Amino acid sequence: MDPFLELALILVTAKLSGYLSSRVGLPSAMGQIIGGILIGVSFLDLVTYGEGIRLISDIGVVMLLFLAGLETDIEEFKRVGLPSFVIASLGVIVPFVFGYALAVEWGYPKMEALFLGGVMTATSVSLTANVLLEMKRLRSKVGSTILAAAVVDDVLGIIILTILVAMSTKGTVSPLDVGVILAEVSAFFLLSYLLGRGVIKGVLRSSHRINLPETVTSIAIVIMLLFAYLAERFEIAAITGSYLAGVLVAGSEDAKKITDKMITLGYSLFIPVFLVGVGAETDVRVLLVAGSFTLLYSLLAVIGKVLGCGAGALLTGFRKLEALQIGVGMIPRMEVGLIMANIGLAEGVLTPGSFSIAIAMVLVTTLVTPPLLKVVFSAGR
Repeated sequence: MDPFLELALILVTAKLSGYLSSRVGLPSAMGQIIGGILIGVSFLDLVTYGEGIRLISDIGVVMLLFLAGLETDIEEFKRVGLPSFVIASLGVIVPFVFGYALAVEWGYPKMEALFLGGVMTATSVSLTANVLLEMKRLRSKVGSTILAAAVVDDVLGIIILTILVAMSTKGTVSPLDVGVILAEVSAFFLLSYLLGRGVIKGVLRSSHRINLPETVTSIAIVIMLLFAYLAERFEIAAITGSYLAGVLVAGSEDAKKITDKMITLGYSLFIPVFLVGVGAETDVRVLLVAGSFTLLYSLLAVIGKVLGCGAGALLTGFRKLEALQIGVGMIPRMEVGLIMANIGLAEGVLTPGSFSIAIAMVLVTTLVTPPLLKVVFSAGR
């Protein structure tokens, strides 16, 4: 299909399916994913997500996390820093142990079992951020905690992935390798925070001197893309960099104006293409032929995050309902889980069969999160 026609179909699908979903009381993001499933590889197979449209989708992910950063209450974020670290740590450990133990019990080789456990650890908060934005709960204490925990989770997941790749290629990993990874991650966050705040405010203030339409918005997009690029250079996910950029821009005088413009730009094109793409590139037929291991593995992926992150929330003073909300918000794996699974397959550790199992788990965690979030947040009203 011609890419212009394909893009038009994606946008129409996004808005119609999102509207129908909201009419029946579900998050519009859920409807857009289902719409993507209908026009994607699972059923009609009308869209292919070629290189150009995939770029729009990738920008949508980055933009969504930039918006989440802009919506973050920085003071609230500081208050939830330590709890978020505890929540993320338990939210990584519990699923990892669940995935590894299940795979070993089922007879998988230890290295493959370690990767199956590793894929379980990666939270992808972009879908949760979209749903919480829609429900106007992103700036709450729970929303801030989920976002902060997801950043820590991302770093821990990168460390685990790097260690597993080193183990698969060299058979072992040295403390020096782990130290280098930690140093790179620490340097990125430290430099971004110490240098970024003043520089970003100054750049945005100076951009007012350029008397052209939407200069400030363009400069904000430049900042978003630069941080995404720098994060990848430091071997951190681009979405973590864009989220951090949003947090830093949120402290500027232009934050409200930039947020309004980014919402218009993001939700008119980029973010719908991303959400429909999640469904379009997901083959639900994997679930139809899933064996008992796949179903149990996917179930433990859901339970592991709820138990691990929920326990961490309870230990750090959250109420039971808040702990449940945080646990559910940390369930989806999506693109981060897919990245880890793809690396496992490329390294020859995961077989095509175990790779399909990981994909099925990503699909399940993606599809169950929006309705579960709706339920647990409605219970608190």
